[in-house]
Amino acid sequence: MKLSKPKNITWWIAVIAGVLGIIAHFVTIPFVSTYSFWFVAFGFVLLALATYFKGL
Repeated sequence: MKLSKPKNITWWIAVIAGVLGIIAHFVTIPFVSTYSFWFVAFGFVLLALATYFKGL
């Protein structure tokens, strides 16, 4: 399996989603706190897909 580096924008979107999900777990943010786990999961899945598929 050959992995590739994700694009900068993809990496930043994944990091922002993950950090937002972690913060929302501890601090109440209206929409995000309800789905904080899914924000973190989305960030990890996005990073995994971006390293697996070239150009993402």
